[in-house]
Amino acid sequence: MKDFFQVMTQEQAEEIANHWRYEGQYSFYNMDADQEDLAAFLNPQKRKDSYFVVIKEEQISGFYSFNQITDDVIDIGLGMKPDLTGIGNGLQFLKKGIDFATLTYSPKKITLSVATFNERAITVYKKLGFKEVEYFVQATNGSEFEFLKMIYQCDEPYKGR
Repeated sequence: MKDFFQVMTQEQAEEIANHWRYEGQYSFYNMDADQEDLAAFLNPQKRKDSYFVVIKEEQISGFYSFNQITDDVIDIGLGMKPDLTGIGNGLQFLKKGIDFATLTYSPKKITLSVATFNERAITVYKKLGFKEVEYFVQATNGSEFEFLKMIYQCDEPYKGR
């Protein structure tokens, strides 16, 4: 069965927020690690129709958020179900998100930001063709963390095939 994207429902947002638990340093990505982010994630008016779940074999395998920055630029956020991470699923998951963003929003560029400790994700992003743009510090999860902003040119073919 092919994966598909659907607008995230409230029930799906609650499932992700309340039951997805990452281990070790990746617990940074648990939704309840930052109460402000959690409140926004659980608020349907704030999610609007910019959050999508990825359904694979009738189960949520991950989610994406798509924020239109300009006519040419879309910023994405993403999360993969914890038990699917760290075992080689990232590249295909990211390709699906880029394909969806390209077909849905027709951007020339896709940006994302990633915590710099998350070398696993950064490696996947680079394999697909994302380039480093800048490092910045952001307050979140009760402290300040360094992030890396990356950019993907949509007119370039995928790398790492």
